[in-house]
Amino acid sequence: MLSIDPNEITTAKLHGYLLGAVAPRPICFASTIDSEGNVNLSPYSFFNVFSANPPILVFSPARRVRGNTIKHTLENVLETKEVVINIVSYDMVQQMSLSSTEYPKGVNEFVKAGFTEVPSEVVKPPRVGESPVQMECIVKDVISMGDEGGAGNLVIAQVVRVHINEEILDHEGAIDPLKIDAVARMGGNWYSRAKDGMFEVPKPLRTLGIGVDALPKVIRESKVLSGNDLGQLANIESLPEAAEKKATGNQELHKKAHALLESGDVESAWNILLNSEN
Repeated sequence: MLSIDPNEITTAKLHGYLLGAVAPRPICFASTIDSEGNVNLSPYSFFNVFSANPPILVFSPARRVRGNTIKHTLENVLETKEVVINIVSYDMVQQMSLSSTEYPKGVNEFVKAGFTEVPSEVVKPPRVGESPVQMECIVKDVISMGDEGGAGNLVIAQVVRVHINEEILDHEGAIDPLKIDAVARMGGNWYSRAKDGMFEVPKPLRTLGIGVDALPKVIRESKVLSGNDLGQLANIESLPEAAEKKATGNQELHKKAHALLESGDVESAWNILLNSEN
């Protein structure tokens, strides 16, 4: 058996071991707002529920290993003491992944990832309309684990309002684990889906994906392409040449592109949508 002293390997290496071992991990999709009203949306898999009375959720936006900087989510919860924790279902996982792109401060990931902002009832940050469960929270405390890259920051959040999509409930009014279809993080690019097992989602581009808002209108407003499809199509560095002019609204071609995207073939899907291989 491999025995490791955490002090004798790099933080990045240790981080990989920890994420590979402690899995699957639920995903906190945190929407926050800063003191100037700028909205941020980002996922975190250092997350769980820790109390029912009072209802407490805890997640941790860790300091970046690369550069030892803190994330906009942490800045916002320290400023405003509010957060909405949205649960991620399989149908929104590609868009969720796109939202984790390191966009500059002030860029709204709801817009870049193609999510719907829904006003909250108690707190200021908006909810993610596509999420099956949305929990408005007041931040009770933030506990720093250190000041080096990789150090966590425990955000202790008390739930003050819960919103549940009734379509995920069973005949007794409880949340049906198959209907909620929640996803969880594994190590690397891997995720877990309760009813279908493991699947892979490539990490967003470090060079910044163009975002759903930059897709040609006929693609963005397609009646066939799903949110997951749009999330994959938008995770590219730049649009193909003349994409706005070449993009097709043909729904039969959109169905072909959808099938390709389900198998992860983004390049061929773009070729179909730009009508260049038909």
